[in-house]
Amino acid sequence: MLSDHAVFFAFLAYRYLRLIVNVVAFLLIRPIPLPEHPQLTPKDVTVVISSLGLGKDRDELWDTVQGILATEPLQVILVTIDENLEQVKRMVKSLATPKVRVMSVAQPNKRRQMVQAIPEIRTSITIFADDDVKWPRTLLPWMLAPLEDQQYGGVGTNQRLRRAEDPTILQRIWGFLGAMYLLRRNFDCAACNYMDGGLPCLSGRTVAYRTKILSDDAFIYGFTHEEWNSEYQLNADDDNFITRWLVSHDYKIAFQYHRQAEVETTLEDNPKFLKQCARWSRSNWRSNITSMFVERHIWRQQPWSTYAVHLTTLTHWALLWDVCLLYFCPKDRWVFIPVVALMSTSKWIKFVGHFIRFPMDVLLLPVLVLFGYFHGVIKLYAGCTLHVTAWGSRDGADTNDADRMIHLTQADRDTSAEFKALLRSTQ
Repeated sequence: MLSDHAVFFAFLAYRYLRLIVNVVAFLLIRPIPLPEHPQLTPKDVTVVISSLGLGKDRDELWDTVQGILATEPLQVILVTIDENLEQVKRMVKSLATPKVRVMSVAQPNKRRQMVQAIPEIRTSITIFADDDVKWPRTLLPWMLAPLEDQQYGGVGTNQRLRRAEDPTILQRIWGFLGAMYLLRRNFDCAACNYMDGGLPCLSGRTVAYRTKILSDDAFIYGFTHEEWNSEYQLNADDDNFITRWLVSHDYKIAFQYHRQAEVETTLEDNPKFLKQCARWSRSNWRSNITSMFVERHIWRQQPWSTYAVHLTTLTHWALLWDVCLLYFCPKDRWVFIPVVALMSTSKWIKFVGHFIRFPMDVLLLPVLVLFGYFHGVIKLYAGCTLHVTAWGSRDGADTNDADRMIHLTQADRDTSAEFKALLRSTQ
């Protein structure tokens, strides 16, 4: 029978092995370099932006479209909702460029907006972008570099928060937490991609795919008929679905961690940030459960990423881990002090670059630690409310929220089974 000390050190290793290895991987990772003679150019790219086009978002949308046009893609397709179609058309007309095309759907739903645009794409590469991102002019060559290799199906980039101008103290705190969320995500994606080609998810804020993947009939059907828990049709979590599709169809995934491929974005700088966290957490629960226990491809193809990011949905509860490790830690100072040092270092090691860039943010480190503990409550709440798909943080986004989680009838299940059988017979 294992001794108490053996059990303690086993749990300690499970808790911190991924951090130590990922820190080393993060230091070693390099982006796929730009080819000397690229076969793909910005003229091979269509950018699809799904947007509501409402209220204060119009200024962000204008800036986003202008920034994307500066990178010279062949076309930009802007998909809004019927209610705001005319106002978006007026905005696009003021841009005075034939490169931007406007389409619309009846109700706000990102999957439907994306699918609306796919048949109109004539380029070999499609990039999906949110309507609040800021691209560097150098972005497209870095996103296209991995796709020179036909084995790659999708490419993500690192992201950082666009810092608010003259924020209040509370806005600065919320903004700091948002910035740390993005940096932690960059770290996990870069490290895991280096280790086994996996990552948590290709974020839909800006992501490139081969158009032939998106236009495939099987993909379109799966994308518009995803099932959750064998009871619902899920029309949320679009980026998670596409990431899993690439894995299940043996495409490689690249994550271009480079300053010239860094996309700026915005997050809530008020208590609505908590609603964003809950939405992200629900998405992680649903997708990681599907990856690990329904589709199961990641266990074989991405074993490190499975341990380092997917399993954490079930096993990572910061406060519980810290309390238990401290309680069961041998009280010998040669053990206790290094353990405490390791636990303390784990709270900031992923963010060293940020603190070098913005040294005054070190003062907010205690807020980050406390929020990390509180996030366990958010995650637990999210895990108990997986039927909820509301944004809760954006005006107009939840007008037709019921369409994001539709209860399946037996007829729906029968039709789905027949279509899947037909697809298998034609492959």
